[in-house]
Amino acid sequence: MRRRILEAATAEFANHGFGGARIDRIAKVAGANKRMIYYHVGNKESLYLKVLEDTYDSIRAAERLLNLETLAPLQALIRLLEFTWHYYLDHPEFLALLSIENMHRARFLKKSRRVKELHSPFVALIRDILRRGEADGTLRPGIDPVQLYISIASLCWFYLSNNRTLSTIFGRDLLDPEAKKARLAHMTDMLEAALRPSQPALDRAPPKLLEFNR
Repeated sequence: MRRRILEAATAEFANHGFGGARIDRIAKVAGANKRMIYYHVGNKESLYLKVLEDTYDSIRAAERLLNLETLAPLQALIRLLEFTWHYYLDHPEFLALLSIENMHRARFLKKSRRVKELHSPFVALIRDILRRGEADGTLRPGIDPVQLYISIASLCWFYLSNNRTLSTIFGRDLLDPEAKKARLAHMTDMLEAALRPSQPALDRAPPKLLEFNR
């Protein structure tokens, strides 16, 4: 019953926001009544916060299954980008709930200790991947793990959450299968370019210039 309530609440809050969500509709979809919701989860605010926490818990749990720590550093971060892209595509409710909570200036999320606890080990994992990459020379030094993850999430999130306006502006269907494929390839190229160590200036110089300098 608790699971049915949370599933119904996730859809309700994602579709209508916190202010527009109705406990009566959640109860009807879950096959429950308002008293059962209050018993299993709590009031509307408690239910909304629980939905947010479960939403973050789900994506962090899915990321753990990637076993990024077993992959080569650059491969691990590209895999994280690919996962994030496909997870956002498959879970539009995640993007909707994030947008809604940002509109509330994280008013409810600030009350959650659980969400912070979920992210600490995830940041530590990315930091470890970056350190391994620095050590073996495949990644440039000095990359902040939090900034890196925000960049990965942003590359995926902005494209998908704004696809309707962007598709209208540029006159193309950004959710066409080929467009989504091209987007992932573009993001991968950008990520690799940002992560790889810079080449020495001489290595980038044209062959004739190299001969002249000798």
